[in-house]
Amino acid sequence: MLDDSLIRKVLSKATPPGAAFAELFVEERTSNVYALEDSRVEDVNSGRELGAGVRVVVGNRASYAYTNVLSEAALLETAEAARAGSAAAETSPAVDLRRLEGPVTSVVQRPPDEIDAEEKVGALRRADEAARLAGDKVRQVLVSYADVRQRILVAGTDGRFAEDDRTRVRLAVRVVAAEGGEIATGFEAPGHSGGFELLDRHTPEEVAGEAARKALMMLTARPSPAGEFPVVLAPGTGGVLIHEACGHGLEADTLAKNASVYAGKHGDRFGSDKVTIVDDATQVGSWGSFGIDDEGTPAQRTVLFHEGILVGHINDLKSAARLGAEATGNGRRQSYAHLPIVRMTNTDLVAGNDDPKEIVASIKRGVYAASFAGGEVNPATGKFVFGMAEAYMIENGKVTFPIKGATLIGDGPGVLAAIEAVGPDFERNEGVCGKDGQHAPVTNGMSTVLLSRITVGGTET
Repeated sequence: MLDDSLIRKVLSKATPPGAAFAELFVEERTSNVYALEDSRVEDVNSGRELGAGVRVVVGNRASYAYTNVLSEAALLETAEAARAGSAAAETSPAVDLRRLEGPVTSVVQRPPDEIDAEEKVGALRRADEAARLAGDKVRQVLVSYADVRQRILVAGTDGRFAEDDRTRVRLAVRVVAAEGGEIATGFEAPGHSGGFELLDRHTPEEVAGEAARKALMMLTARPSPAGEFPVVLAPGTGGVLIHEACGHGLEADTLAKNASVYAGKHGDRFGSDKVTIVDDATQVGSWGSFGIDDEGTPAQRTVLFHEGILVGHINDLKSAARLGAEATGNGRRQSYAHLPIVRMTNTDLVAGNDDPKEIVASIKRGVYAASFAGGEVNPATGKFVFGMAEAYMIENGKVTFPIKGATLIGDGPGVLAAIEAVGPDFERNEGVCGKDGQHAPVTNGMSTVLLSRITVGGTET
């Protein structure tokens, strides 16, 4: 993306004497977004972004500057701005660059830039038609398709030099159903690291049909009871609970500030031997995967909990240095205009061997959480509140009627301790995680899981 000699000039210009390191991040991003509402194409947006950022670290301080012009003059000016916090006037030579290679994490079978707009819009129309065929209670259908190709280059004065080429595709369908004053929504949004072949694996008809099913089912929902219940988490979507309640507390920037409920607890037991949790950016085709992170560290698989015991955390270069640990490849940034921060990638509760049917059959009265609708978590305490988008009562070992207004209330360590059974029916669910004003694609993975007892908030009177 840039000539090696120019990269060396920029790093040399950016590096004051005494700097821990200087780093250059270059990004080229092309994207296409199509949106359909009320059977009309409402938005077609294509764009190309090109830019670079320079980070300089001196002691515990970091300065950052960026530009959307990749000329030599603009890059050297950006490097000079990034080192402006240092009083030193002279520059320092950059060390020889060594290329780092990450694992292959995505295979693009049908490059999105080779698919014409007519086929992409056709997919939206197919989804819209399928959702409306679900019944006359469907009032609104919103469909969107997005693809992005991101090429990055990272080089540092510590010798790091790496490049990555990432393509992601996602199809999202939201269906609104109404009857007799009741309104319900259903949402389905598969995505992956790969090409347009996503829509062969998850056809627009299937995605829209599932979103419509959820909306129509929740129209019949009764108010949720409140109290302590055994709760069964559905495969895939239940993984967001692990992501929010446990994963954020193991991001090293939080640990380094002693602002996590898990700080100083390495080696402690939090759950049974059924609880193994990993963060793994090396999964081929997963939405949160990449070859290298946004600091040039190769993607890795990091075990966080092994058979119930806290054994690891995730970090970027800065937090790894503070904690005296090796970088785990979790330095991520939204774009060249942002500093890297510690982020999860694909976070999974590893599958177990318990029969999902027997898990449900073992419950006299409880709740089946089929999907979540967002929530809040405090990493310092681990306490959270999550809304359930789709949930059902379990009575005498059977899933019965849908419930609405249900929330899950607890804390991360409490959830881990409550995991009593883990099934083999592992699935993943894609999402976008927000942190410090930045957003990143992430995947949450889980099988059917039984929480022995947890607080459910409800509206039943």
